[in-house]
Amino acid sequence: MNLLRPLKWIGAVLLTLVVAAVLFVTVFDWNWLRAPLQQKVFERTGRELLIQGDLDVHLGWPWPRLQARQVSFANPAWAAQKQMLTADEVSFSIHLPQLLAQRLSVSDLHLVKPLVYLERDPDGRKTWLLDREQKDDSARITIDRLTFDQGVVGYDDTADKTSIRAELSTLAKPAEGTQAAGVAFKAEGKYKGLPLVAKGTGDSVLALRDDSTPYGLSIDGKVGHTDIRAEGHITSLITFSAINMQLALSGDNLNQLYAVTGIALPATRDYVAQGHLVRKGNTLRYDDFSGRVGSSDLTGWWQVETGGKRPLLTADLVSNRLTLEDLGPVIGARPGHLEAAISATEQTGSAAAITPRAKRVIPDIPFKFEHWDTVDAEVKFSAKSMRPAQYMPLEAFSTRLQLKDSVLTLDPLQFDVAGGQLDASIRLDGRHNPIQASTELQLKRLALAKLLPAAQKDTTSASMVGGKIKLAGNGNSVGAMLAQANGSVALLVSRGEISQMAMEKAGLHLWEIFQLTLSGDKQIKLRCAVANFNVTSGAMQADTLLLDTEVTTLLGSGSIDLAQEKLDLTLTQDTKKTSPLALRSPIHIGGNFAKPVIGVDQGQMAVRALGALALGAINPLLALIPLIDAGPGEDSDCAQWLQEKR
Repeated sequence: MNLLRPLKWIGAVLLTLVVAAVLFVTVFDWNWLRAPLQQKVFERTGRELLIQGDLDVHLGWPWPRLQARQVSFANPAWAAQKQMLTADEVSFSIHLPQLLAQRLSVSDLHLVKPLVYLERDPDGRKTWLLDREQKDDSARITIDRLTFDQGVVGYDDTADKTSIRAELSTLAKPAEGTQAAGVAFKAEGKYKGLPLVAKGTGDSVLALRDDSTPYGLSIDGKVGHTDIRAEGHITSLITFSAINMQLALSGDNLNQLYAVTGIALPATRDYVAQGHLVRKGNTLRYDDFSGRVGSSDLTGWWQVETGGKRPLLTADLVSNRLTLEDLGPVIGARPGHLEAAISATEQTGSAAAITPRAKRVIPDIPFKFEHWDTVDAEVKFSAKSMRPAQYMPLEAFSTRLQLKDSVLTLDPLQFDVAGGQLDASIRLDGRHNPIQASTELQLKRLALAKLLPAAQKDTTSASMVGGKIKLAGNGNSVGAMLAQANGSVALLVSRGEISQMAMEKAGLHLWEIFQLTLSGDKQIKLRCAVANFNVTSGAMQADTLLLDTEVTTLLGSGSIDLAQEKLDLTLTQDTKKTSPLALRSPIHIGGNFAKPVIGVDQGQMAVRALGALALGAINPLLALIPLIDAGPGEDSDCAQWLQEKR
């Protein structure tokens, strides 16, 4: 009985305190906290907080909720915009235990008609950091979830050439009322110096840091010349901890994606792609995509892994039918480069001492190797078939590309071409400026007839081409590398047959040409053809030039200037049969790569013609003596030559 009285008394006291607390909360005017709160914020941040409307507190543990009307919070003095936030109403729940530990954690932040302007200056200061220097990344408010009625968000970063303004509004709730209203947005401005426009919709609650609830998002935008369409879910809008979206991309050039992704990609023609974008942990994967680059189809997958020294890009890409011109930008060739060079040359005649840039064939657009240190890469690419090209009968193509520490290698690089194979290995060292380059190419059993222009395909048959090219040089484009190249070029044509008419024309055998014109051309044995050049500082000096057939052997000398794309070669004939009527003159090959110019030594021909006229004045039969090619030349020892070179 004595114990019950104290318990009743304690219970009565507690009940009185609870009732008093409830009455206090009910009738207490929280507005008196506005001035102390504003003063405290100014002392901590050096920035002015104004609450010009009512301030209410709804108690709860551990998340009491605050509600304030007509709120503004200033930006630092250095910012372009005076206010970082103005809103008709701000309400949020605050975690009391963390607040007591001097950490501000906010949940369920709701803004009514907010204007938010965030800014980052070239010194790295950020307006959303609340320390006085705006440089302490821990001095920020942690926000879990955000909702708003409508508003404007701006972001400026002068160092990054970025300035974006986004308008946000709440969508009407579905008629059945079973789902929360979503949010719509539209944005415009500049992103890393490129024009940006975007629009889209998302879920009503922006789960900024929620790593468990996917956020639905649909976006249709354009950055520079890149169109982006995406629909799906993102988990945590701050960290993008997980992504599951259908993504469509299109643009003028894949390397323009560097501004968006920060990853160096090769130059290409216009492209479109559509696939499934997924992120799990440190891996972002674009899977099962299909599209095209230029007129070539493309399928496969690529992924980027982060967390290492630099991102690692891996990919496996396949084209069922590749167009050769679509590879042009990758090696620095302009669209229609060769056709334009030929056209320009035809309009202006033969090449001058310095070949004008417009007439050149070798690609000369510099590689953008300054971005090679932003990513490592391991890429497999293959083309199952290739559209016939006017200048190179390629049939299939495959390569393995590696980029490691700014060193790019293509090894192996394989082409099925002209019924044979071209195997190559290329190394470009981007750690140096200019790039240090080296390459080795092996030609195996290429059909000569397939390599010749259409008008000359009937001049040879069953002849096989082989060879080896080894070059090294410095330069930031293919043209610059070859202009400084050192190494060797060796080509061999063996077996097969060749047009007798072509060889009689090379020997200037007028009588045989006349006979074949009447009877028709025929094929004769081609014993071998050899071209061996030593390359020094871009100058190819002929060591051996030889073409040996049943009727004539052609021996050559001269040089090729890779820097100016000039030809300066001379061929002399050594006939194996007596020809009763021949002009016999060295043949000179000049001009440039786009349009070689073939001519004869007019001086020697004139001497022969004058001699024929002089003797003809004595006796008409004597006029033939200077025109007779007595022969006989000897077969060139191709086997011995090859053995010596081995």
